[in-house]
Amino acid sequence: MSTNSNMTAVYPGSFDPMTLGHANVVERISRVFDRVIIGVGINHEKRPWFTPEQRVTMIEQSTAHLPNIEVRLYEGLTIRFVQQCKSKIMVRGVRPITDIPAEMTMMMANRQLAPDVETLFLVADGELAHVSSSLIKEIASVSDDTILKRFLPEAIVPTVRWYISTHFS
Repeated sequence: MSTNSNMTAVYPGSFDPMTLGHANVVERISRVFDRVIIGVGINHEKRPWFTPEQRVTMIEQSTAHLPNIEVRLYEGLTIRFVQQCKSKIMVRGVRPITDIPAEMTMMMANRQLAPDVETLFLVADGELAHVSSSLIKEIASVSDDTILKRFLPEAIVPTVRWYISTHFS
């Protein structure tokens, strides 16, 4: 597939932790856009497992083979972050049944705030479409590495295992 000339896409999320579903979306958008900025959002109301810096490191480890990926932290409105990145494209990874209503509402609000930014929805490939960071948090403490590798990029399994051993022992 040819790339769009000088096009940058922004893929925002909390990525706590990054899953194979996230990785699938990143792989696919990296083939379509010249540059992909993965925005790791800092939301002080959430209780993440990993610090923002740890999340950035895990994403960098998981995407090291993709030369057109950049990972950045951001706070505040996601649509403002997309604009700061000088992008007109925001990619949202969605699960077909659970995410669509909320994502549509957010897309419509973003269109009011930034009518020049388009939101593209991408569903992870078949067997990954149900994977979420919340699912990982539910199963991680009762799963071995073989099971975790079905849901997480292999590069970050040791970090997730470390978190479990230091917080659930």
